[in-house]
Amino acid sequence: MNHDIYPEPTCACGALLNEGRELCRKCRARDRWLRKQTAKRKSGKRRGETGRPPRAPRGLAAAGVIWS
Repeated sequence: MNHDIYPEPTCACGALLNEGRELCRKCRARDRWLRKQTAKRKSGKRRGETGRPPRAPRGLAAAGVIWS
């Protein structure tokens, strides 16, 4: 068989692939990790709150500021 006509399947990183695969084991694990990280980042936010430093009060009234 001529290898120019039927090249060996390779991953984006250059690793040889098993039959029927599109990504190697390492690249699949990296993609899975990236998807999990983005899901954690999206789900970790409280609705309606902005970011604040750790152990800081949540509102101005809790900080002891009086506007009178």
